Amino acid sequence: MNYKLLLIGAGAFAALAAAPGAFAQTRAAAAPAPALVQGPPIPGLCIISVNQAISTSAVGRYVNQRMQQIVAQVKAELGPEDTAINTEGRALEAARSTLDQATFQTRATALQTRIQALRQKADLRQREVEATEKKSLNRIAQELDPIARQLYQQGHCSALLDKGSVMMANPSMDITAQSVTALNARIQQFAFDREHLDTGAAAR
Repeated sequence: MNYKLLLIGAGAFAALAAAPGAFAQTRAAAAPAPALVQGPPIPGLCIISVNQAISTSAVGRYVNQRMQQIVAQVKAELGPEDTAINTEGRALEAARSTLDQATFQTRATALQTRIQALRQKADLRQREVEATEKKSLNRIAQELDPIARQLYQQGHCSALLDKGSVMMANPSMDITAQSVTALNARIQQFAFDREHLDTGAAAR
């Protein structure tokens, strides 16, 4: 998922944006590859895509939506101060020729202090968003683990590989779809809010 709060602009917090991550990544359209001639399934070898199982599950989609809401809340929190700082910066620059050096320097220093405080707050919120994402993904992974174990045993698997490390494999060895079905039956959503690292409530 990897949501990012992007700090840009001439020394001020000028924009916040959610960068799509594991839940929202899209791949550029490519020409369809010719059909593969599959070899026989390898007995005892099973494959699962953990990322796909999480991202396509009902709870994964819920977490993605909730994370977008949390990022929007952070934007709404920091946006007004960002706007005020940029407005003050433009006004100060416009008035520069009419101000004596001492007055200009005093106002510039005060503005820089506000900018630094906003940067620090934005950095804290970024870390809180990341901690929230990590905690929510860990929760889904915990729900998925017993499902993968059960499917492993039911399929008489001798090894279970992550699909992300396998270029190609016979689809009949892939238990990802069954994992998603079982995960949907197990959990649809769970309540969570942004972690607050400034109060020591960080995700562990």
